[in-house]
Amino acid sequence: MKTIVFTGGGSAGHVTPNLAIIPALKDDGWNVLYIGSITGIEKQLIAQTDVSYHAISSGKLRRYLDWQNVKDPFHIIKGLAQAYLLLRKIKPHVVFSKGGFVSVPVVIASWLNRIPVVIHESDMTPGLANRLCVPFTRKICVTFAEAAAHLPQNKVEHTGTPIRKEIFEGTKEKGLTFCGFNHLKPVLLIMGGSLGAESINRSIRKELTDLLTRFQVVHLCGKGRVDQHYNHLKGYKQFEYLNAELPDVLAMTDLVVSRAGSNSICELLALHKPNLLIPLSLQQSRGDQLLNAKSFEKQGFSKVIYEEELMSTNLYQVLSELYADRHHYIEKMRTSRAQNSVNKIVELIYKVAAN
Repeated sequence: MKTIVFTGGGSAGHVTPNLAIIPALKDDGWNVLYIGSITGIEKQLIAQTDVSYHAISSGKLRRYLDWQNVKDPFHIIKGLAQAYLLLRKIKPHVVFSKGGFVSVPVVIASWLNRIPVVIHESDMTPGLANRLCVPFTRKICVTFAEAAAHLPQNKVEHTGTPIRKEIFEGTKEKGLTFCGFNHLKPVLLIMGGSLGAESINRSIRKELTDLLTRFQVVHLCGKGRVDQHYNHLKGYKQFEYLNAELPDVLAMTDLVVSRAGSNSICELLALHKPNLLIPLSLQQSRGDQLLNAKSFEKQGFSKVIYEEELMSTNLYQVLSELYADRHHYIEKMRTSRAQNSVNKIVELIYKVAAN
């Protein structure tokens, strides 16, 4: 039996692609384990599977001044030692990393243990964690072909992004029952990312009365961001985050408002869901979501509003127009060449593990 260790965390975007690949390997008889942080969302998500989870210390390398920058290098060193000992004990044939700062000590520890590593980069330009990992990896899977320009050509494999098969297995009726909705109005889904988006939450709630005249609204607010004052509104359901129920909610959804994280927008593309993207600004990120959003807008898959424009935008009007033009977006997405990369990545994992 072959053994693989997955790593990645900090946000759902660093976990869900792993969750797409894991079932395919388990079906092939692989022993699968996961190394993540002590308190990250990856621990919560992996706990809902039958995969053995091992927590290590982790830190974050920030691009801005913060007192945590003094402490975090020690957390990273501790995490490296923990990962090294774990991997030496587990002796996996290969490690697969989806990124996030918890992955850095795991990838380096794998290299020290002479365990081959495959990493996946979702965005057009690699994030800092993956850039740090590149020298220690055997292969780098990328979602966008444009990412290859920033990476060693002999390591890059253009695979696309792995999408969980259960995303395609949702049932509209189950989604309507779960939320207490009906068939009389279209459903609008608001997703601010696994950690939530306060600016999106504020903008939606500011126009909620108008929106509810046209839509039934499912609002994924983020951890600790549910506002009980709105619970009485008919046709409005809010949750911190959905996992097992998300496929059913997506199945009943007619329109989506989302950040522009690569994994989320690739799932929307695969499901042909018309969407309004509100990417993180340069003040909030390194700009990867801006590139993703511009690419999807150029290809006709999405409409985009930028963070700086959000509070001055009439969301009700924009979403009403987007819904009226939804068939145009659906047709563009249906003709897309985007691919679900699970099988391609699994084949690559087999190849790397055999060498």
